[in-house]
Amino acid sequence: MLKLRTVIVIDKILVSDDVVEKQFVCDLSKCKGGCCEEGDAGAPLDKEELDIIREVYEKIKPYLSETSIKEIEQKGKYVYDHEFGWVTTTLESDKEICVYGIREKDGIIKCAFEKAYYEGVIPWKKPISCHLYPIIAKKGNQGDYERVNYEPRENLCSPACALGEKLQVRTYEFLKEPLIRKYGEAFYEALNKAAKEYYSEKVR
Repeated sequence: MLKLRTVIVIDKILVSDDVVEKQFVCDLSKCKGGCCEEGDAGAPLDKEELDIIREVYEKIKPYLSETSIKEIEQKGKYVYDHEFGWVTTTLESDKEICVYGIREKDGIIKCAFEKAYYEGVIPWKKPISCHLYPIIAKKGNQGDYERVNYEPRENLCSPACALGEKLQVRTYEFLKEPLIRKYGEAFYEALNKAAKEYYSEKVR
C-alpha cells in the first residue's frame, strides 16, 4: 500500500514527516563511517563553505594522509560536480573516500575537520551536509524554498536505524545540533512543537 507523505512547513522549509517519525542514532562501530566513502560524489558544499575550507586547510593538513594531500594538490580542495554542485574531492584509489576522511586502525573513518575542531585547532566542525546526514537538505526548483528529507542508506545505515529504535531517539532529535546550526533555534523549536502535534495526531 502506498504511504501518503506528510510535510511539515516552517517558513519556507518543507520537512518530510520521516524526519520526525523515523528513529536514528549513528552506530560508528557498525557502519565504520561508511557515508564518507559511499556515494556518487564527495560531500556537497555550500558556497560559503568553499572559503572556509581554503582558510582552514593548512591547519587540518597535518591530519591528512600523503595520498589525500597529493590528490588535493592535483584536483583541488573541492571540485564541481554537474549533478551535486560543489563537493569535496574524493580518492578514486580508495573506494571514493573523501580526501578529508581518515581511516583509522579499527577501520572507522573519521573527519579531519571534526578532529581538528574537537582539538581546538579550527572553529568549524565539518560541512553541514555531513553534519546533517541522514537528513538531506535541497533547494526547491525555483530556489525559493528548501526540502528537508530523511534519506539513510538502506544497508549502511541499518545499524543506526536499529540503535535509534532501541534508544527511542527520533532523527530530528539526534540531529538537533546540525539542524540548529543550519536553520536556527527558532526553527528547531517550531519543528519540535510540530513533531509533538504530529505524534498526538498519530495516536488518535
